[in-house]
Amino acid sequence: MKRLVTALILLPVVILTILKGGPVLFACLLGIFTFIGMHEFYRMALPDRTVEAWLAAACGALFIFIPFTGDDRLVLGAVAALFMAFALLFLFRIKDIADAAREVAYATLAFFYIPFLLMHLVLLRQTTHGVQWLFVIMLIVMTNDSAAYYTGSAFGRHKLYPLVSPKKSIEGSLGGLVGSIGGTLLARFTFFPQLTLTDALLTAIFIGILGQTGDLFESLLKRSFGVKDSGTIFPGHGGVLDRLDSIIFAAPAAYYYVIFFFKG
Repeated sequence: MKRLVTALILLPVVILTILKGGPVLFACLLGIFTFIGMHEFYRMALPDRTVEAWLAAACGALFIFIPFTGDDRLVLGAVAALFMAFALLFLFRIKDIADAAREVAYATLAFFYIPFLLMHLVLLRQTTHGVQWLFVIMLIVMTNDSAAYYTGSAFGRHKLYPLVSPKKSIEGSLGGLVGSIGGTLLARFTFFPQLTLTDALLTAIFIGILGQTGDLFESLLKRSFGVKDSGTIFPGHGGVLDRLDSIIFAAPAAYYYVIFFFKG
């Protein structure tokens, strides 16, 4: 019941923000998710680094707004500046020299994993048909998840990657990709006629596979950190990273497909 109530509240907020909010308001919503997601990551990976967690969350949220500067060079500059700033922070707040390299590696991973990849949603929003593409991503991820779950429950016999996610099956994964194709075709024949059948097929498979990879990657992190969920902010759904794990990997895939291949 909690899962349903959370979805009924969260989904309309996201949809209305995409449809009516404009690029800046969408970035603000994404910045909030990034802030929470960064804090979740630090709480899992570096629970003793409270100061760094809040600073990383704030910097990660601000990182989302870099595309509005109109200067791509700032992306590289921001990455370099953030890395050096946090290197200095860890250097002078070191607690255990044996764990120093591991902690710096986790901090670096957090920035590339969450704000850097999610920033591609802002870039995608600014492209022609950006709003439609955001909904295509949502459809692919949602239909992929649902189809994978029901197909795996009914026909799952062969484990996909038991070391990381014991319940996922190859059959479920393939069913998820079929669901993704159904999602893109739904988009093609309802709100996104500029999406050709070739685009629908390619994006469904490409983004669908990377979405599943994002799910597995977050499962890998959680198993490594010994936690079941990344957080508890969404009752019945877990944390922000639990909800965005597929979208985090799907975002750059969709953006670069649009930039290099989409002709609509």
